[in-house]
Amino acid sequence: MKFKRGQVTIFIILAILLVAIVAIALIFWDDLFKKEFPSDINPVYTTFKQCLEEDVALGINVLESQGGYIYLPTYEEGSKYMPFSSQLDFLGNPIPYWYYVSGNNIQKTQVPSVADMERELERFIESKSRDCFFSDYYNEGFSIDMKEPKAAITIKDKEVILDLKMDFTVSKGEETYTARNHEIKVNSELGSLYETAKKVYQKEQNDAFLEDYGIDVLRLYAPVDGVEISCSPKIWNADEVFGDISQALQANTLVLRGTDKKKDYFDVEIEDLPSNQQVKFMTSPNWSATYEVNPSDGPIMIANPVGNQQGMGILGFCYVAYHFVYSARYPVLVQVLSGRGTDEIFQFPVAVVIEKNKPKNVTITEESVPITYDELCKDKNTVMNIRVYDSDLKAVESEISYSCLGTTCNIGTAENGRLSEEFPQCVNGFINVRADGYKEESLMYSTVNEGSLSIYLSKLYTLNVQMKVDNQNYNKQSIITFTSGDFSRTISYPDQKTIELAEGEYQVEVYVYKNSSLKIGATTKEQCVRVPLSYIGGILGLTRKECTTIRVPEQIISNVVSAGGKTNYTVSEDALKSSKTMDIYAKSLPEPDTLEQIQTNYILFEENDLGINLR
Repeated sequence: MKFKRGQVTIFIILAILLVAIVAIALIFWDDLFKKEFPSDINPVYTTFKQCLEEDVALGINVLESQGGYIYLPTYEEGSKYMPFSSQLDFLGNPIPYWYYVSGNNIQKTQVPSVADMERELERFIESKSRDCFFSDYYNEGFSIDMKEPKAAITIKDKEVILDLKMDFTVSKGEETYTARNHEIKVNSELGSLYETAKKVYQKEQNDAFLEDYGIDVLRLYAPVDGVEISCSPKIWNADEVFGDISQALQANTLVLRGTDKKKDYFDVEIEDLPSNQQVKFMTSPNWSATYEVNPSDGPIMIANPVGNQQGMGILGFCYVAYHFVYSARYPVLVQVLSGRGTDEIFQFPVAVVIEKNKPKNVTITEESVPITYDELCKDKNTVMNIRVYDSDLKAVESEISYSCLGTTCNIGTAENGRLSEEFPQCVNGFINVRADGYKEESLMYSTVNEGSLSIYLSKLYTLNVQMKVDNQNYNKQSIITFTSGDFSRTISYPDQKTIELAEGEYQVEVYVYKNSSLKIGATTKEQCVRVPLSYIGGILGLTRKECTTIRVPEQIISNVVSAGGKTNYTVSEDALKSSKTMDIYAKSLPEPDTLEQIQTNYILFEENDLGINLR
């Protein structure tokens, strides 16, 4: 019995070995028993492999040009507040942002991994591998049959390897050949370029260096902080300032460059940057971006002088101090270039976000997180039905937000004048409605309970403006302001000769300026105050006189108020509809030759009435 059991064991082992040998033979049949193509069939297979190589190269090119994607993620639109969609349109080529801020103010990332890119390329090859062009061979009598493909891609620093499993059978006459495994190697720095791109992206997320460069541009090319000796206001057109900022961002971003060691202001230090690679950055005024500045009145930025008002003569001079706060949101395209003559460029865009002269909050993970979003905006659980109309009861498409306790939450768009959305709960918050061509409205409303609300917007009408001083047409510098509650419009005349107004009651102010060469000489004044004699003396009320010498430099006042005044003015919508031009009449003021007379003119200004006529 022992002998028989030993024989059975040997037979079992031999059977297992036989099965294993057969399995290995089947798996590696092509490699173990591979036969050469006959010379008349070999060109067909050579063409097939060339076709596969071209497909792999094409897929690599698409991956590199589209930030690691062949098949784009779901498209997400931006908004007028956050201009970034989920993709940047670069020369007609959509590139998914690696980092962007959605239209509802949420930070999002979509950075592909190497495994993601391999899967994208595998899917691409499987869809293309049976599309090779064999018409010439068919005409020569060849029969070609291709079964279902299964691709495996490996991305390395210097090459991309395709292992394609697919029965490829070629027949002609009595000759038939089938190849099942097809390996293609394509020289490419895709893997290395991607790793460098990841380093640049991570540096931006950690350091916000693009925001830092952007803030420097703001301070160099736009008015941010400053003090100037002047008795007339400083005036800027916000649209022109934004244009200057946009052009300056383009020029300064283009000269940024990645380096392994920072030696220059424009160097961006990238750790372990390969010597054969370059990193470049670009932005364009033609790409979607938004710029905001505060304080401003419409497109006008004004800094008023101090020292020429009544009671300020003690200063002996005038000065203009200003502080403007900017928010800028614009895209930057990062390009990593191979320097070995292959013309490979891996590129991806990121959103640059500057809020109130400061860079974005860079504490972001791979998950979507709020950028400056209060908890209030996350907890939306009160359904509100909003209807928006104009004065003729026509539906108005508009953007709706809700403000509560200093936080504003974007709600959505009232399409065809209708919106039904969840609002955060709040007592005495404000529903804000904004639409192009209409006066913005804010209505106090508590959203503790569900409700419905109709909001009526006042249409804005554009009027031409003609200034008249002493009943004569005037076309020199003037500042014209219309203020009604929380709505105001300011224009710098004659650079701006139109104004948008809605019906309402306004306070109108007009400052008319003329050139001056008034010189105020340097002065020295002694200013004295009473200070406590000592700690104990202070308790007893004992004081002593302490004096300080104030030296004021010479100044030349180049602009002075020469005419103007203020008035209250009510205008109806019917009057705005039927009018094209607004004439504004102002009275002239005496030409000053001393600082005291400048202050006197401001007193006379308060007493001057304006005349307004619509035609």
